[in-house]
Amino acid sequence: MSAPTDGAPTRTDAPVPGTAAAPVLAGRSVALIHEWFGATGGSEQVFLSMAGVVPHADRFVLWKDDDATVEADIHESWLARTPLRRSKALALPVMPLTWRTLTRKTYDVVLSSSHAFAHTVKIGDPDRTRHLSYVHSPARYVWSPELDQRGANAVLAPMRAVLQAGDRRLSRHVHSYAANSREVQARIRRYWGRDARVINPPVEVDYFGAAPPEVRDQDRRYLLGVGRWIPYKNFDLMIGIAAAAGVPLVIAGSGPEKENLRRLAARVDVPVTFEVRPTRERLRELYWGARALLYPALEDFGMIPVEAQACGTPVVGWARGGLLETVVTGETGFLLDGTDPVDYVDAVRDASRLPASAALANARRFTPQAFQANMAAWLTEEA
Repeated sequence: MSAPTDGAPTRTDAPVPGTAAAPVLAGRSVALIHEWFGATGGSEQVFLSMAGVVPHADRFVLWKDDDATVEADIHESWLARTPLRRSKALALPVMPLTWRTLTRKTYDVVLSSSHAFAHTVKIGDPDRTRHLSYVHSPARYVWSPELDQRGANAVLAPMRAVLQAGDRRLSRHVHSYAANSREVQARIRRYWGRDARVINPPVEVDYFGAAPPEVRDQDRRYLLGVGRWIPYKNFDLMIGIAAAAGVPLVIAGSGPEKENLRRLAARVDVPVTFEVRPTRERLRELYWGARALLYPALEDFGMIPVEAQACGTPVVGWARGGLLETVVTGETGFLLDGTDPVDYVDAVRDASRLPASAALANARRFTPQAFQANMAAWLTEEA
């Protein structure tokens, strides 16, 4: 899972995961911190699930996007009242300052949900406040622009070294880190020189697995690609794979690569259908009708492959990043290296023969209940 998923299929109609069996840190004051609150991000769902573990926490974000709808009471920072809220790239350099001037209140525990600079937040009494940070990824824009072309922004390039130094220096007060995957755990160690435990994000496995009979019983006729239509997601490679395999392709989501992908789709001999911003119900239907989910991208964790497996749909993707933790190659999908579409043809053929029951059983490792239990254990131990 990466930063907010602008353009991905909407999840705003998803229910907020239930609270933990017993609230954690009930006798202590808690501040729960998140970056910006977007409309479609998996990280926002993690934040809300964290809130279920500490329901009494005060919740803070830099700002809420205009199209974000959430019933929870969330406090916005002063940055929300400036034009910078409309440009994440331009706002990045001032985020550390914002996190240091967020509130004058003091707390026993500060818990951050970070994929940019939220882990640098510093509020409360340094002698008694415990700072814990759950990390979706060290800021890709700053530390690993090769993984995300948005990080190649010309505005950021000259200041990247400064931001990196500040990121390390301003986070020394964090007492404990948790990472959403082993991939991110390794980045935390490499970039910040810190250890972290792994707590995989929550995925609504029960919802996707419990589709109505008419959805579950449909024929699996096509390959499926889901996510933001941006370069590093490699939807162009998905089109090539579908063409090489001779299987129709459905692409679900939206994003700035829309016109380019439509041009590529017009040049191949298999049907390519675009589903723009499908609802959660429609996305579930698409998963159940797919022979396989194509996911040739390097993700920090990746909720979409888990959602697909919850529908019994195997995954064909890259043997990198979060997929190494969420896909059991040869049992719930196939993971390969390379960008030649032809190399994926056998995997597409063989994936359709894998038992749906294995994919569903594997997906059940990532339920909201498992996340909240692991989160509660971490907080109890470290806070």
